[in-house]
Amino acid sequence: MRVTKFTHSCLRVEGAGVLVVDPGEFSEASVLDGADAVLITHEHFDHLDVKAVTAAVARRPDLRIFAHPAVLKLLTDVDEATTAVSPGEEFEAAGYRIRAFGGQHAIIHPYVPVFANLGFLIDDGGANLYHPGDSFVAPDVAVETLFVPLNAPWATIAESLEFVRGIRPERAFALHDGLINERGAAVYGKHLESFSETRFARVEPGSVLD
Repeated sequence: MRVTKFTHSCLRVEGAGVLVVDPGEFSEASVLDGADAVLITHEHFDHLDVKAVTAAVARRPDLRIFAHPAVLKLLTDVDEATTAVSPGEEFEAAGYRIRAFGGQHAIIHPYVPVFANLGFLIDDGGANLYHPGDSFVAPDVAVETLFVPLNAPWATIAESLEFVRGIRPERAFALHDGLINERGAAVYGKHLESFSETRFARVEPGSVLD
């Protein structure tokens, strides 16, 4: 399993097939090139670029999109390419075994509407990784590679740290880091490096992780 971290919260997984998670409006345009399947954790623009995904299906009609039913209402122009996913469901996409967790976006504030959100555990039979979307929902299985939200309106570094410590992955990488400057990322990252009790790193967009 070869994983490329793109800007903010987007991952591209290559191996059995090409799987893209959360191609949002901050993501590089190339992330969807040649993709076999797309997982979308929730409907916010930084995780779903509707125009880019729609254009990708037009270029590659075999492209499959998997997301919560609440997300699919934004993708009616490519309805034939979509599959609704519910929390707890297991399915195959681009040759990987996927399991969906959670169901709800982390709370920003009681005044702010709560959206559907799925975390995805991606397994290629030899390794796995977990992308939580905008939540701190932990899977109920061992996680080898965890992508942990570093900064968000709904998150604190204390929550990020507890998320990693609770899951105890073999390694962790920063996710959801496109809303913070380099100084802030360094401060947040230092806490995770020092106290997460696993190997943690924040990598630049375009970095490839084997």
